[in-house]
Amino acid sequence: LWTNPSYHLVYFFWSFIDYLDIIFFTLAAFFFAMLVKGEGVSLWQKLFFVLLLVPGFLITFFGQATLGFDHAVCESLENSFLTKYRLFVEIVSIISIVFFMFWGFAKKVAHRKQVAVVGMALVLFLLTFALTSYLASVTAYYEMQLYGLFVLPVFLILIVFSVTDLNLFEFKAFGVRILTYVLLIIIGSQYLFITSTVNQILTAITLVLTGIFGYLFNRGVKREIEQREKIEKLAGDLKETNKRQETLLHFVGHEVKGFLTKDQGAFAALAEGDMGTLPKEAKEFVTRALAQARDGVYSVTALLKASNQKKGTVTYAKAPFNMRELTEKAVQTAHPMAERKNLTISFTAEDSGEPYTVNGDKAEICDHVLRNLIENALNYTPSGSVEVSLKKQEGKILFVVKDSGVGITEEDKKRLFTEGGHGKDSQKINVHSTGYGLFIAKNIVEAHGGTIRAESEGQNKGSVFTVELPAV
Repeated sequence: LWTNPSYHLVYFFWSFIDYLDIIFFTLAAFFFAMLVKGEGVSLWQKLFFVLLLVPGFLITFFGQATLGFDHAVCESLENSFLTKYRLFVEIVSIISIVFFMFWGFAKKVAHRKQVAVVGMALVLFLLTFALTSYLASVTAYYEMQLYGLFVLPVFLILIVFSVTDLNLFEFKAFGVRILTYVLLIIIGSQYLFITSTVNQILTAITLVLTGIFGYLFNRGVKREIEQREKIEKLAGDLKETNKRQETLLHFVGHEVKGFLTKDQGAFAALAEGDMGTLPKEAKEFVTRALAQARDGVYSVTALLKASNQKKGTVTYAKAPFNMRELTEKAVQTAHPMAERKNLTISFTAEDSGEPYTVNGDKAEICDHVLRNLIENALNYTPSGSVEVSLKKQEGKILFVVKDSGVGITEEDKKRLFTEGGHGKDSQKINVHSTGYGLFIAKNIVEAHGGTIRAESEGQNKGSVFTVELPAV
């Protein structure tokens, strides 16, 4: 081109070399600011990056980037101020990236790993190009600038790692497009000074592959972002719906519990003769109604308690109490139920001479652990017996309920102690089962530093439930 009538093209393209470098470094710094702060990049910070471009723009587009050409040696006489300003922008851009990287860590942004990896990749990439460019201008060995391409694979590997393993691009597709443009600019700019045919071919291959990779990458990231936004929106809507439903459940639950409690009180007063002696038929009816009201209150209470346990709003009034006395009381309370089903219920305790003292919430353990396990055993035992026992072992108190009932299948064992975890046929046997009893019992036992487990040899072979609590 120097020797044919089109040499003015050389003048035109040569004058843009320094400004392309300024654009590349400024866009790289702005890209990283977007990665760290997302939409939080302030107006003055955007203005700062724009102002970095202004001096180079004015000098280049008003024809002052090159002051002349030496046709004899095919060299341009570059504007020394623009050359120094280019070096200034390179340094400022690299410092900006380091600044935003430390700012992200200081503010503890959620994507600190991505910030660290991409920040180090950009600093390595840009610093190599800045140094090779500076050394090339000092030594006049301009092929040295090509050495910066050796860092490109490392840069791409770190970026791909950030995308695939660290879920980069939560800052939307804008940053991806900037990254692609920056790569294309730096690779394409090599044509402004390379002369070797081999280098031109290799650069062309790199440029084409980067363009294809960038296009596919942008399209894939855009699709992923759209899908993620849809999922996040659905998740947000679902969370809000669940929250409203939970609020409604609490309201309805408390209202229903209030009505049932009133009914329970009324039926109890009638059954106890507060309103006078009832006829035999009426007393039997009231007794059944009282039992059903109590079951209703217990079921609603179980649902509300399970919900509170999930939210972590349950508190326990812990104090030392005698586990033996509490267990005897629970067994005595269950006697009428056992008699109605013609079942035998017994209680034994090892007489070690030491008290069975536990530090915990006596009411919660009695109602939702001891009585729950005993009544479950009675409910799921069509005929036979229920044996309740208590013993001390290695600093722990073991409460054991053994029955000769329907047993537990391997499939049902997976559902035990889970929220709403019914056995496959449990509701056929116990229609009042909520599925929350064992879930609540497990949470209460674990809150007291204990464990609960179930064992069974299979269907119709009975079951054994064991609760271990720390002894005091």
